[in-house]
Amino acid sequence: MSQLLLDVPGALQQVHRNISWGFTLSPEIVLAAGRDGPQVEALRSLRTQLIERHLRRGRRAIALCSPSGQAGVSFIAANLAVAFARMGANTLLVDANMRGPSIQNFIVPHQPVGGLSQCLSGGGNHSDQVQPNVIPYLSVLYSGGANPEALEKLSGPLFQPLMAMWMRDFDIVIIDTPPANRYADPLRIASAAGHSLVVLRKHVSFMSDADRLMTELTASRVGITGIVLNEY
Repeated sequence: MSQLLLDVPGALQQVHRNISWGFTLSPEIVLAAGRDGPQVEALRSLRTQLIERHLRRGRRAIALCSPSGQAGVSFIAANLAVAFARMGANTLLVDANMRGPSIQNFIVPHQPVGGLSQCLSGGGNHSDQVQPNVIPYLSVLYSGGANPEALEKLSGPLFQPLMAMWMRDFDIVIIDTPPANRYADPLRIASAAGHSLVVLRKHVSFMSDADRLMTELTASRVGITGIVLNEY
Protein backbone atom coordinates (compact mmCIF):
# COMPACT_ATOMS: atom_id res chain seq x y z
CA MET A 1 0.00 0.00 0.00
CA SER A 2 1.30 3.44 -0.91
CA GLN A 3 1.48 6.13 1.73
CA LEU A 4 1.24 9.87 1.14
CA LEU A 5 2.38 11.15 4.51
CA LEU A 6 2.00 14.89 4.04
CA ASP A 7 1.47 17.51 6.72
CA VAL A 8 -1.19 20.06 5.73
CA PRO A 9 -1.34 22.97 8.22
CA GLY A 10 -4.41 25.02 9.07
CA ALA A 11 -6.15 27.44 6.74
CA LEU A 12 -5.01 30.98 5.98
CA GLN A 13 -7.28 33.84 6.98
CA GLN A 14 -8.22 35.40 3.65
CA VAL A 15 -11.48 35.55 1.72
CA HIS A 16 -11.51 34.66 -1.96
CA ARG A 17 -14.37 35.20 -4.40
CA ASN A 18 -14.54 33.17 -7.56
CA ILE A 19 -15.20 34.55 -11.00
CA SER A 20 -18.68 33.08 -11.36
CA TRP A 21 -21.76 34.83 -10.04
CA GLY A 22 -23.22 32.24 -7.72
CA PHE A 23 -20.52 31.09 -5.30
CA THR A 24 -17.96 32.38 -2.81
CA LEU A 25 -14.79 30.53 -1.90
CA SER A 26 -14.19 30.55 1.85
CA PRO A 27 -10.91 31.54 3.54
CA GLU A 28 -10.01 27.86 3.84
CA ILE A 29 -9.71 27.39 0.10
CA VAL A 30 -6.05 28.29 0.36
CA LEU A 31 -5.18 27.61 -3.29
CA ALA A 32 -7.75 30.01 -4.71
CA ALA A 33 -5.55 33.12 -4.76
CA GLY A 34 -2.36 31.42 -5.95
CA ARG A 35 -0.57 32.04 -2.66
CA ASP A 36 2.65 30.31 -1.62
CA GLY A 37 3.67 28.77 1.69
CA PRO A 38 4.08 25.34 3.28
CA GLN A 39 0.36 24.64 3.33
CA VAL A 40 -0.10 25.38 -0.36
CA GLU A 41 3.02 23.43 -1.29
CA ALA A 42 1.82 20.40 0.70
CA LEU A 43 -1.47 20.40 -1.20
CA ARG A 44 0.30 20.79 -4.53
CA SER A 45 2.59 17.90 -3.61
CA LEU A 46 -0.42 15.77 -2.74
CA ARG A 47 -1.97 16.64 -6.11
CA THR A 48 1.24 15.64 -7.89
CA GLN A 49 1.40 12.30 -6.10
CA LEU A 50 -2.24 11.59 -6.89
CA ILE A 51 -1.56 12.31 -10.56
CA GLU A 52 1.26 9.75 -10.52
CA ARG A 53 -0.41 7.12 -8.34
CA HIS A 54 -4.02 7.54 -9.40
CA LEU A 55 -4.79 9.40 -12.63
CA ARG A 56 -1.91 8.01 -14.69
CA ARG A 57 -3.06 4.52 -13.80
CA GLY A 58 -6.40 5.20 -15.43
CA ARG A 59 -8.29 5.81 -12.19
CA ARG A 60 -10.88 8.57 -12.04
CA ALA A 61 -12.69 8.53 -8.66
CA ILE A 62 -11.27 8.68 -5.16
CA ALA A 63 -13.17 8.74 -1.85
CA LEU A 64 -11.56 10.63 1.02
CA CYS A 65 -12.17 8.65 4.21
CA SER A 66 -11.28 9.16 7.85
CA PRO A 67 -11.63 6.82 10.83
CA SER A 68 -13.12 9.60 12.97
CA GLY A 69 -14.46 13.13 12.85
CA GLN A 70 -12.46 16.38 12.98
CA ALA A 71 -9.77 15.02 10.65
CA GLY A 72 -10.27 17.72 8.04
CA VAL A 73 -11.58 15.49 5.26
CA SER A 74 -13.76 18.24 3.79
CA PHE A 75 -10.86 20.71 3.91
CA ILE A 76 -8.59 18.32 2.01
CA ALA A 77 -11.34 17.36 -0.46
CA ALA A 78 -12.29 20.95 -1.30
CA ASN A 79 -8.72 22.15 -1.66
CA LEU A 80 -7.69 19.14 -3.74
CA ALA A 81 -10.63 19.77 -6.06
CA VAL A 82 -9.54 23.38 -6.53
CA ALA A 83 -5.94 22.24 -7.04
CA PHE A 84 -6.90 19.86 -9.85
CA ALA A 85 -9.18 22.44 -11.45
CA ARG A 86 -6.42 25.04 -11.42
CA MET A 87 -4.22 22.72 -13.51
CA GLY A 88 -7.00 22.31 -16.08
CA ALA A 89 -8.35 18.90 -15.06
CA ASN A 90 -12.12 18.63 -15.46
CA THR A 91 -12.97 18.03 -11.79
CA LEU A 92 -16.10 17.03 -9.90
CA LEU A 93 -16.27 17.50 -6.12
CA VAL A 94 -19.01 15.40 -4.53
CA ASP A 95 -20.24 15.97 -0.98
CA ALA A 96 -21.34 12.45 -0.11
CA ASN A 97 -21.40 13.27 3.60
CA MET A 98 -25.15 13.34 3.98
CA ARG A 99 -24.80 13.00 7.78
CA GLY A 100 -23.09 16.33 8.38
CA PRO A 101 -22.43 18.02 5.04
CA SER A 102 -19.88 20.82 5.00
CA ILE A 103 -18.63 21.41 1.46
CA GLN A 104 -21.12 24.29 1.32
CA ASN A 105 -18.98 25.97 4.00
CA PHE A 106 -15.92 25.89 1.73
CA ILE A 107 -17.56 26.65 -1.61
CA VAL A 108 -20.52 28.73 -0.53
CA PRO A 109 -23.56 28.88 -2.84
CA HIS A 110 -25.39 32.20 -2.88
CA GLN A 111 -28.75 30.47 -3.01
CA PRO A 112 -30.15 27.07 -1.97
CA VAL A 113 -29.04 24.21 -4.20
CA GLY A 114 -29.97 20.54 -4.42
CA GLY A 115 -27.48 17.75 -4.55
CA LEU A 116 -26.72 14.08 -4.05
CA SER A 117 -29.68 13.42 -1.78
CA GLN A 118 -32.05 14.52 -4.52
CA CYS A 119 -30.17 12.47 -7.13
CA LEU A 120 -30.53 9.34 -5.01
CA SER A 121 -34.22 10.01 -4.45
CA GLY A 122 -34.79 9.58 -8.17
CA GLY A 123 -36.36 12.97 -8.71
CA GLY A 124 -35.50 15.10 -11.73
CA ASN A 125 -32.48 15.13 -13.99
CA HIS A 126 -29.33 14.09 -12.14
CA SER A 127 -27.16 16.47 -14.15
CA ASP A 128 -29.32 19.40 -13.05
CA GLN A 129 -28.07 18.94 -9.48
CA VAL A 130 -24.41 19.36 -10.46
CA GLN A 131 -23.22 22.97 -10.21
CA PRO A 132 -20.94 23.49 -13.23
CA ASN A 133 -18.02 25.91 -13.54
CA VAL A 134 -18.00 27.04 -9.92
CA ILE A 135 -14.53 28.04 -10.97
CA PRO A 136 -13.09 27.07 -14.35
CA TYR A 137 -12.88 23.26 -14.64
CA LEU A 138 -14.57 22.66 -11.26
CA SER A 139 -18.10 21.35 -10.83
CA VAL A 140 -19.65 20.62 -7.44
CA LEU A 141 -22.38 18.22 -6.39
CA TYR A 142 -23.48 19.29 -2.92
CA SER A 143 -25.04 16.87 -0.46
CA GLY A 144 -28.53 18.28 -0.89
CA GLY A 145 -28.92 18.43 2.89
CA ALA A 146 -28.63 15.96 5.73
CA ASN A 147 -30.43 12.67 5.15
CA PRO A 148 -31.02 10.15 7.97
CA GLU A 149 -31.49 7.44 5.33
CA ALA A 150 -28.14 8.13 3.69
CA LEU A 151 -26.89 4.54 3.80
CA GLU A 152 -30.11 3.21 2.32
CA LYS A 153 -29.86 5.75 -0.50
CA LEU A 154 -26.21 4.96 -1.15
CA SER A 155 -26.96 1.23 -1.16
CA GLY A 156 -29.89 1.63 -3.56
CA PRO A 157 -29.87 1.13 -7.33
CA LEU A 158 -28.91 4.69 -8.32
CA PHE A 159 -25.55 5.39 -6.70
CA GLN A 160 -23.31 3.02 -8.67
CA PRO A 161 -24.65 4.18 -12.07
CA LEU A 162 -24.15 7.79 -10.96
CA MET A 163 -20.55 7.03 -10.05
CA ALA A 164 -19.99 5.43 -13.44
CA MET A 165 -21.46 8.48 -15.16
CA TRP A 166 -19.23 10.86 -13.18
CA MET A 167 -16.13 8.83 -14.01
CA ARG A 168 -17.09 8.96 -17.67
CA ASP A 169 -17.75 12.71 -17.72
CA PHE A 170 -14.89 14.03 -15.55
CA ASP A 171 -11.13 13.64 -15.41
CA ILE A 172 -11.23 13.21 -11.63
CA VAL A 173 -14.02 12.79 -9.08
CA ILE A 174 -13.18 13.71 -5.47
CA ILE A 175 -15.67 12.51 -2.87
CA ASP A 176 -16.10 13.74 0.70
CA THR A 177 -17.39 11.16 3.20
CA PRO A 178 -18.53 11.08 6.86
CA PRO A 179 -16.41 9.56 9.66
CA ALA A 180 -16.12 5.79 9.43
CA ASN A 181 -16.33 5.15 13.17
CA ARG A 182 -19.89 6.48 13.20
CA TYR A 183 -21.33 5.40 9.87
CA ALA A 184 -20.97 2.63 7.29
CA ASP A 185 -21.45 5.15 4.47
CA PRO A 186 -17.71 5.59 3.69
CA LEU A 187 -17.26 1.90 2.92
CA ARG A 188 -20.18 1.97 0.51
CA ILE A 189 -18.96 5.18 -1.13
CA ALA A 190 -15.36 3.98 -1.42
CA SER A 191 -16.51 0.64 -2.80
CA ALA A 192 -18.40 2.44 -5.57
CA ALA A 193 -15.41 4.69 -6.29
CA GLY A 194 -12.97 1.80 -6.18
CA HIS A 195 -10.20 3.77 -4.47
CA SER A 196 -9.74 5.77 -1.30
CA LEU A 197 -7.42 8.26 0.35
CA VAL A 198 -7.29 7.91 4.13
CA VAL A 199 -7.11 11.23 5.99
CA LEU A 200 -5.72 11.37 9.53
CA ARG A 201 -5.25 14.37 11.77
CA LYS A 202 -2.35 14.81 14.14
CA HIS A 203 -3.34 14.54 17.83
CA VAL A 204 -6.90 13.57 16.82
CA SER A 205 -6.80 10.30 14.87
CA PHE A 206 -5.79 7.04 16.56
CA MET A 207 -3.72 4.48 14.67
CA SER A 208 -5.92 1.65 15.96
CA ASP A 209 -8.93 3.33 14.32
CA ALA A 210 -6.93 3.93 11.14
CA ASP A 211 -5.85 0.28 11.02
CA ARG A 212 -9.45 -0.82 11.44
CA LEU A 213 -10.63 1.46 8.64
CA MET A 214 -7.92 0.27 6.26
CA THR A 215 -8.71 -3.36 7.08
CA GLU A 216 -12.39 -2.73 6.31
CA LEU A 217 -11.55 -0.92 3.08
CA THR A 218 -9.30 -3.76 1.96
CA ALA A 219 -11.99 -6.31 2.84
CA SER A 220 -14.38 -4.31 0.67
CA ARG A 221 -11.86 -4.54 -2.20
CA VAL A 222 -11.16 -0.83 -2.14
CA GLY A 223 -7.71 0.26 -3.27
CA ILE A 224 -5.99 2.50 -0.72
CA THR A 225 -4.06 5.06 -2.73
CA GLY A 226 -2.38 6.51 0.34
CA ILE A 227 -2.59 8.23 3.70
CA VAL A 228 -2.59 11.97 4.37
CA LEU A 229 -1.55 13.34 7.74
CA ASN A 230 -3.44 16.61 8.17
CA GLU A 231 -1.62 18.86 10.61
CA TYR A 232 -3.42 22.00 11.84
